[in-house]
Amino acid sequence: MSAENVPPGVRPIRSGDVLHLTRAASPQFVKPITVRVIRLSDFRTPPPYGWEWIDAYELAPTGDAVARRELFVMVEGVDHLTAPPAVQKPIVRRPIRRTPVRAGA
Repeated sequence: MSAENVPPGVRPIRSGDVLHLTRAASPQFVKPITVRVIRLSDFRTPPPYGWEWIDAYELAPTGDAVARRELFVMVEGVDHLTAPPAVQKPIVRRPIRRTPVRAGA
């Protein structure tokens, strides 16, 4: 992303950023999503002022990547998250102790 494409006072999007995207970022996000930016797409023609194409992984509530997406977003409308969604600890399953069973006694 070039600096001239970012409105003054707006944090630029960088690879590795975790973003929360709502309708403020683009009308396509009727249902908000969280993504991790892979890279900024480099097209031959630059996007309109204040907008960017990004390659990103859509994140599940657990923080796992569930889909790779190419998104067109308004830089001013994205919410930068300080960290990815909290990863839940995996459920530890322990075997049930079984005692011998006597049949027909």
